[in-house]
Amino acid sequence: MSIEPLVALLPALVMAAGIGQIALVIASPLIPRLLGWREDTAKLRPLTRQIFWTWASYIWLSHLSFGLLSALAPGWLLDGSPLAAAVTGFIALWWGARLVIQFACIDREGAGSGLGVRLGEAALVTLFVGLTAVYACATVANLVTPGGAVST
Repeated sequence: MSIEPLVALLPALVMAAGIGQIALVIASPLIPRLLGWREDTAKLRPLTRQIFWTWASYIWLSHLSFGLLSALAPGWLLDGSPLAAAVTGFIALWWGARLVIQFACIDREGAGSGLGVRLGEAALVTLFVGLTAVYACATVANLVTPGGAVST
């Protein structure tokens, strides 16, 4: 079975993944409001609260960086170089780990059970699965496609 048809789609898929991550970044400020993070973190010691918000900011900036790189320069992520393979592999692992965490570690009972919560979670899980798949395919293409997954 040839991977050429998939390779031909990868630039568009990586760009779409970037747009998906940017959409996630834009929607992310709603999550603390919907889940009452300000009220919950106000109960923490100042250092713990500051570390929480610092980590949340780093994650948000990582998603923004992944999204901008993917949307604006998909060819850089598909040039067949070891760096492109490493970056796409890292992003695939990032989102794959997020999927595992979603189901193995997060107690979702506190989020509520309304239709909006269920639809939001379904949308996020779908996005995470798609991102994991796109970057995993990009990693494989970078490793096996002579001269890169796209011509630059």
